[in-house]
Amino acid sequence: MAVSMEQVRELRERTGAGILDCKKVLEETNGDMKQALAVLREKGLKVADKKKDRVANEGRIDVYIHTGNKMAAMVEVNCETDFVARNDEFVKLVKELALHIASNPDTKYITTDEVPAGEAEAYDAGTPKEYIQKTVLMEQPFVRNPSETIQEMVRNTIAKTGENIVVRRFTRYEIGA
Repeated sequence: MAVSMEQVRELRERTGAGILDCKKVLEETNGDMKQALAVLREKGLKVADKKKDRVANEGRIDVYIHTGNKMAAMVEVNCETDFVARNDEFVKLVKELALHIASNPDTKYITTDEVPAGEAEAYDAGTPKEYIQKTVLMEQPFVRNPSETIQEMVRNTIAKTGENIVVRRFTRYEIGA
């Protein structure tokens, strides 16, 4: 099936993938946009998994200050190059992470590996899984889109930028807390 440039453009805008990748996937899926999105997402996740061990020592720090200046969050997110650190997708991710951290006062850890042994099991207000979801940033549903976890947001941005992305550290401040 012949694929129109309009279809390629739409898929590229929605995914950030390269023009040739978009055209090839649309041809493979006979122009089915939904299926093409799924194929590109799967490819992107495979790419993200391959890049997770690469060194990420560039990046940016962003701050979210809530209206009224009574709460703020700061996050450092690293990538491989300063070029990606200035990329709109990366900048948006870092801003969204700062907002998310500000809105979740129970977030203590970045990954489940950081949770001390036995701490989740000792959680008396629910199950260990609920504790992990409440306190581990990468396991939390994103505050603006609960159908997507922070881990999925980061992996999708890795797929779009082609570089490893690591949430290095964060802090949250609240007056009176």
